[in-house]
Amino acid sequence: MAILFKLLKKICLLFLGTTILWVIIYRFIPVPVTWLMVQRAVERKVEGKTWKIDYRWVSLEDISRNMQKAVVAAEDQRFFDHYGFDFNAIERAYQKNKRGKKVRGGSTISQQTAKNVFLWPGRSWIRKGFEAYFTLLIEIFWSKRRIMEMYVNVIEMGDGIYGTEAAAQNFFKKSARKLTRNQASLIAAVLPNPRRWSPIRPNATVYHRQYLILYNMRKNRPLRY
Repeated sequence: MAILFKLLKKICLLFLGTTILWVIIYRFIPVPVTWLMVQRAVERKVEGKTWKIDYRWVSLEDISRNMQKAVVAAEDQRFFDHYGFDFNAIERAYQKNKRGKKVRGGSTISQQTAKNVFLWPGRSWIRKGFEAYFTLLIEIFWSKRRIMEMYVNVIEMGDGIYGTEAAAQNFFKKSARKLTRNQASLIAAVLPNPRRWSPIRPNATVYHRQYLILYNMRKNRPLRY
């Protein structure tokens, strides 16, 4: 029993040390690739399409503040006020789901960043547990600025398209630095379903989401890094 306890202790310490080091390293360097990018590319090949991972890392200074404001307005309006989890949003999502209304979860930008950067796609309780763990780590070791920089660079924004620079070039033929409010809000509007919705061929749902995002962009407080 003592041997088993020592082994488990070593495994836990190794896990803690490895994951903390991993998070600290990504505080300073771009993510080379994510599990989601690879999975989506494999899925494309299985469907008979070409392998595609259009991912172009740029610094936050090279991403329009319109885009940063748009993702806050669309995904996490309390981004600068919480420590990784918005329990009010989680409760609202739970109540709506319980009443049978289709609604997205209450995940914050921090949670989505943790999921996209460190984990595999899925909805199991084990993965959710790891998501919470990595969310805590990035909130401890990264600044809000770094979390935002990571999020707008790695999030899926189209079929095989990841991050704002790739999205701006593919959809609007311009750099991420030059995105207007309307363009940024359209990109943010498709984030719930980026492989089916398009910012250059928006349907009624995308237009409605864009309207709400633009409204929130106007009423939200300025970015606070």
